[in-house]
Amino acid sequence: MPRQPRFWFPGAVLHVVQRGNNRTGVFADDADRRFYLRCLADAATVHGVAIHAYVLMTNHIHLLVSPETSESMPRTMQSLGRRYVRWFNHFHDRTGTLWEGRYKSALVDSDAYLIACMRYIEANPVRAGMVAASGEFAWSSYRANGHGHADSLVTQHSVYASLGSTPASRQAHYRRIFGSALDEDEQRTIRDATRFEWVIGSAAFCRTVQSVAGRRTERLPMGPRQRADD
Repeated sequence: MPRQPRFWFPGAVLHVVQRGNNRTGVFADDADRRFYLRCLADAATVHGVAIHAYVLMTNHIHLLVSPETSESMPRTMQSLGRRYVRWFNHFHDRTGTLWEGRYKSALVDSDAYLIACMRYIEANPVRAGMVAASGEFAWSSYRANGHGHADSLVTQHSVYASLGSTPASRQAHYRRIFGSALDEDEQRTIRDATRFEWVIGSAAFCRTVQSVAGRRTERLPMGPRQRADD
């Protein structure tokens, strides 16, 4: 089956996920994580990708990004993958692939879901039981977005910037929002749309994107057998 074209238009925001092959680890130590972030920053700068949120889990990564062109994200991930895999294989005495196929991406309705996606990404270590609070995890954008820690990788999206008139007020507002967990429906919407590379957004946003992209923006309803097998 041919791959569906990825969603993109000027101003588009994408939730990107890439997993280790067979769900195996892609970071063995903090040196790996530091080098990965350096590779990501370099590739994003060269190819025109603004990064609003990120998290490095043990066997996968999440990014929330605004690519300048339709080729910005594919080229960033291709460059990042080549450089980081060479590093990882060399320092850990291994060969072969590291990532599980191509990365997954979902188009995000920034007006309705951008903050929810940021929370989904930055709370991942808490949901996984790695830390008790997002601020305890060093390898995400939460400390930058929630507390103003310096992080050259993070670019504020206009929706985040609208949370307050000063950096301190934006951070405080973001922390208050972060104080309540995403509900199950929001988590499921983000997770499923990213898994199947659809759209995370309102019905009106999905209709608009579908008319522009000429392809469906969400899964077809599943029959009883499919639903029972999930």
